[in-house]
Amino acid sequence: MSTAAAQAGGKGGDMPVIEIENLHKRYGRHVAVHDVSFTVERGEIFGILGPNGAGKTTTVECAQGLRTRDGGTVRVLGSDPATDRLAVRRKVGVQLQETQLPDRMRVAEALDLYSSFYPDPADWRTLLAELGLADKADTPFKKLSGGQKQRLSVALALVGNPEIAILDELTTGMDPQARRDTWQLVEDIRARGVTVLLVTHFMEEAERLCDRLALIDAGRVVAVGTPAGLVAEVDAEQRVRFRPSAPLDDRLLTGLPEVTGVTRTGNQVLVTGTGNLLHALTSALAAQRITAVDLRVEQASLEDAFVALTGRHPDRSHRPDRADPTSAAAQRARQ
Repeated sequence: MSTAAAQAGGKGGDMPVIEIENLHKRYGRHVAVHDVSFTVERGEIFGILGPNGAGKTTTVECAQGLRTRDGGTVRVLGSDPATDRLAVRRKVGVQLQETQLPDRMRVAEALDLYSSFYPDPADWRTLLAELGLADKADTPFKKLSGGQKQRLSVALALVGNPEIAILDELTTGMDPQARRDTWQLVEDIRARGVTVLLVTHFMEEAERLCDRLALIDAGRVVAVGTPAGLVAEVDAEQRVRFRPSAPLDDRLLTGLPEVTGVTRTGNQVLVTGTGNLLHALTSALAAQRITAVDLRVEQASLEDAFVALTGRHPDRSHRPDRADPTSAAAQRARQ
């Protein structure tokens, strides 16, 4: 079995809709992507997660056929995007990291133009309504807010009725509320029957949306799995912190098979353990008529897993992806 096949999550007997194995891409002496392998299953939201400069955008641009790979194999719905770009473009909708339209082009004009590129386009008027842009149909591109431009870029990606939508850093620059609204939009896209490949450097975004993800750092795949699975790889231990409402003998808790340790700090009790720790703990307390006041369950996050797997903290700032080509080059490839 190939490395990529071994990493597949597997949904029924379907073949993966995207297969990338041993992908390699360099720019001069700089290796942007080194031996990247993963698969994307039909109907899932698959994330490519990593800091800025990790090689995420280069990877997906090779998958789209916008970049010529230097090594490895790529299959998108059975086609090689390097040799059959037209077949891939008809089935894959793309929202690139930077989308620019002529300032005076109106929203309706852009969608009408893009829909003419496809043999069986979606009704772009319906799409506008679904994406909350119906009242912006006659608005010039330059008059749209940042969030509206992002929604338009998603509409352009979906107007061809794609089987796969590639969304590259969709929520960068958005305020927290706009970001959460956009997360709902991504889930709605999947509900339409579209497989989503989501590129992001936001840990919370990946944890919220992705069924599985590939964690990429410095051009290499560090790990592939579900968010919960990646967290469990580095820290399967659970922590429950609370204040007992009445005197508590620690032996009541240390005798539970799920408990691995009990420590106290002032009037707070910290219980560590595995399995169904919370249920076992609260049941034991209830049997003694003790209430767990200010109870908090603490578990490792995806960011903790990233730190453990890569040895460094993710970059929370947003800078152009140094491992990836410039936006100007990407714009030329789009034309």
